[in-house]
Amino acid sequence: MDIELIRKTLINDAPRLLGQHILLVIIAILISCAIAIPLGILFTRGKETHFSRAVLKLFGIFQSIPSFAFIAIAMPLLGIGFKPAIIALVVQSILPIIRGTISGIIELDKNIIEAAKGMGMDKKKILAEVELPLALPSIINGVKTSTVYTVSAATLAGFIGAGGLGILISRGLSAFCNEYILVGAVLGAVLAILLDYILGKLERRLSI
Repeated sequence: MDIELIRKTLINDAPRLLGQHILLVIIAILISCAIAIPLGILFTRGKETHFSRAVLKLFGIFQSIPSFAFIAIAMPLLGIGFKPAIIALVVQSILPIIRGTISGIIELDKNIIEAAKGMGMDKKKILAEVELPLALPSIINGVKTSTVYTVSAATLAGFIGAGGLGILISRGLSAFCNEYILVGAVLGAVLAILLDYILGKLERRLSI
C-alpha cells in the first residue's frame, strides 16, 4: 500500500470530490423531499387510495433496480453529466420519503384530528398545524433512509461524468490502483455514517 499516494490523493483530490459528492446528495435529497412530501400527503387523502398504491408500486420497482443498472439504463435517455445523475438519484431515493410521510400521517391518533376539528380548524390548518408537525419524526426517518442510500448511489455518478467520490473509485479501477478505491470508499462510508447520525439525532429530538 502506497501511503504517500494516499496522502497526496487526500490533499489534492479528495476535498474537491467530497464536496461534489455532498452537493450531489444535498440537491437530490432536497428535490426528493419537494416531490415526495406533497405526494405522501396526497396519498393519505381517501380518494387517492388506488392511485397511491399504483404509484408506490411504480417507485418500488424503480428502487428495486440496482443503482448501477439504473444509471446504465438512464444514460442513453438522459446523457451524461450532473443533471442526469441528479434525475437518476431522485427517482431512486424518493420512495422512503413518500412512505415516511404516509406512515407519519395515517398513524396519528384520530382523537387528535377530531379534537382539532372540534376547535374549528379546517383541513388545511389541521394539515399544517397538527398532522405535519406530529408526522415529522416519521418523515425525517424516511429522509434519513433515503440520504444514506443516496450517498452510496451517488458514488456511481462518477462513472457518468457527474463528479464525486466515484471519480476516485473509477480512477482506481482503471489504473488498478487500490489506494484510490480505498480513499473513495472510506470517505463515502464516513459521509453516510455522519449524515445518518445527524438525521437520527434530529429524528430523536422531534420524537420527544
